[in-house]
Amino acid sequence: MTQNQKKLIAAAAVFSIAWGICPAANAMHIMEGYLPAGYCIAWGVLSLPFLVAGFMRIKKTLDENRRALTLLAMSGAFIFVISSLKIPSVTGSCSHMTGTGLGAILFGPCTVSILGLIVLIFQAILLAHGGLTSLGANTFSMAIAGPFISYGIYMLCRKCKLSRLATVFLAASAGDLFTYCVTSVQLALSYPSEAGGISASVLKFLGVFAPTQLPLAVVEGLLTTAIVLCLESYAKPELKSVGYLKEV
Repeated sequence: MTQNQKKLIAAAAVFSIAWGICPAANAMHIMEGYLPAGYCIAWGVLSLPFLVAGFMRIKKTLDENRRALTLLAMSGAFIFVISSLKIPSVTGSCSHMTGTGLGAILFGPCTVSILGLIVLIFQAILLAHGGLTSLGANTFSMAIAGPFISYGIYMLCRKCKLSRLATVFLAASAGDLFTYCVTSVQLALSYPSEAGGISASVLKFLGVFAPTQLPLAVVEGLLTTAIVLCLESYAKPELKSVGYLKEV
């Protein structure tokens, strides 16, 4: 069996497992109809510039390097699989891994905004996870804010000469946690506490998310590191073509 055949079988197995597990989950991102209409529009408008930049970035990447398509597709599949596995945390939302750190490390945060948007649309339409009205808010928290933090942490750790695998772990974990910080702010802005206002509501949502999200962030960091280890073993030419291994 050739190496390409082995990769094809492994990819098919991942997608089969994902589709077998995902329909059984009943938790969601910020669900359909949970945010007021004005906030839905505002978050969508705020996400738009990043999506335009992401589309242009993907087009440029593929025009210059067609070999990047495989890694790009794999990054999107990784986001889809692990962000579809959810643990209920609070009415109207949930805790789950995001998977966006891998794409941010390999391609930059703007590219991940498009990958995340595609994943969120599929989940909203096919799996009833999240919603179309809340698509802008979910895109901003999971596909924009989280990836930018992941990329920032990754670049900072590289400048500090931290080991590559430790850098990947910290970047992926931080991006996951920051996604839920932004989600907490989004929910708090829509539903401020009567006693303490928005700040009290943010702390309340963060307190509800934290018990499940902290260990999930660690798990996501480990999973992302494991994926990178596999890629470094079996896909070095592809990693070099996107610049991840240009220093070695």
